[in-house]
Amino acid sequence: MTPEIPPANAAVTFGSDGETLLGVLHLPAGPGPHPVVVLLHGFPGHERNFDLAQHLRRAGYAALVFHYRGSWGVGGSWAWATALEDAARVAAAVREPGFAAAHRLDPDRLALAGHSFGGFAALTTAAGDAGIHAVASVSAFDFGSVAAACREDAALRAAYVEGFGDDLLPLRGTSGAALVDEMVAAGDVWRLSALAPKLADRPVLLVGTAGRDTVTPAAEHHDPVVAAYTAHPVPRLEHRVFVTDHALSDHRLELAETVRDFLDRHVGCRMGR
Repeated sequence: MTPEIPPANAAVTFGSDGETLLGVLHLPAGPGPHPVVVLLHGFPGHERNFDLAQHLRRAGYAALVFHYRGSWGVGGSWAWATALEDAARVAAAVREPGFAAAHRLDPDRLALAGHSFGGFAALTTAAGDAGIHAVASVSAFDFGSVAAACREDAALRAAYVEGFGDDLLPLRGTSGAALVDEMVAAGDVWRLSALAPKLADRPVLLVGTAGRDTVTPAAEHHDPVVAAYTAHPVPRLEHRVFVTDHALSDHRLELAETVRDFLDRHVGCRMGR
């Protein structure tokens, strides 16, 4: 009889443009190969979704949390574009044969899930990588729509410069002004609604937040994206709104169960256990 393999945490690293990204891979029990969920945190990353990682691990998924360049002690400088590059690099790296075999992962069952900037990054990365099987976005920040608003309203632009600048302590190599300039320069390219054609063949979960969310209120950042994906259409779109704050502080368990249920139906962790 083969002994049962217990759950474990593995410290892992990934190379990205000469820098070393740091991560923790939460591995479930059993020989696998296990489906993989890469969890993408937001800006600057105070909420890193380790509770979701543990919940998914208990459900049979290998769940990875990592830090982008220029954040939380990782080398390099923070920028929106380089964080997107890091997300794409990690999504590819977990499917590399050596890494997948070493950690008992199923490279054919990869999902991304992200919160806030991480939700934006998850959708953007999935749109550019057909090998990502499903994507879940929570309280996604729609950079393209905010960029358009900032171009029209100097006071709003100044408010974002100040707001981004207030959150730089865990980051390095940037400023509030630089981050707003980068966002505005990207413009409509970073509109989440524009991703609908590239996500039409994938299961997509959009979770919005309303009521106490002053960062990505659903009426501005969630509802227009749902409308665009419904109209395109994205046939396997699922969506819901929680009345809570931006971090879903009082809905974390319900959020975890919502994400797990979505993944169970579209990635199917039980198939590999």
